[in-house]
Amino acid sequence: MPKVAQFDATGAPQGEVELPDAVFGLRPHRPAMHQALVAEMANRRAGTHATRTRGAVRGGGRKPWRQKGTGRARHGSRRSPLWVGGGIVFGPTPRDHSQRLPRRQRVLALRSALSAHAREGRMVVIDPPADGALKTKTVAALLAKVGASERAILVTAESERALRRAAANLPGTRVLSARRLVLRHLLVPGVLVITRSGLADLQEALGA
Repeated sequence: MPKVAQFDATGAPQGEVELPDAVFGLRPHRPAMHQALVAEMANRRAGTHATRTRGAVRGGGRKPWRQKGTGRARHGSRRSPLWVGGGIVFGPTPRDHSQRLPRRQRVLALRSALSAHAREGRMVVIDPPADGALKTKTVAALLAKVGASERAILVTAESERALRRAAANLPGTRVLSARRLVLRHLLVPGVLVITRSGLADLQEALGA
């Protein structure tokens, strides 16, 4: 069972906390992570790219020149792909790029990313300050004390809105909700900082 450091609201060490093997003790499954990341990036695509075929280009109603007798190649329309300004033959058309990923595979990818953070020692658990004392500089000082001053991935519970607002403007800090984790945000370099409430939501959301 993996263990990570735990800190109180002031950044003072509070020993270690044991994490469930089902979420944080896996051997990272790289194929599942890769496929989940590809699906996430594909689902972000708008799919609105388009080009005009020869049927959508303006003009070309008249034959450029007569069929025979000019010594030039025969042409029937200036909308032909052979002409500058003509239609595109096999250009992109609007389509849906989304990929459906089974929930078990998505959960496996998230567990693998979390396990990698725990295995590499890039994860801590904190007790956030009370809502009345939550300010951006307070959160910045707390992250600096736990070793996440430059790059931090802060995972909070859904109810910790004040903490998310206070940390939203910190440079290099990514704020995530435990029940709405996105794999691509867990793969960036940084220290994974999870609140106690966020840890409970995370275990419940990932089926541990």
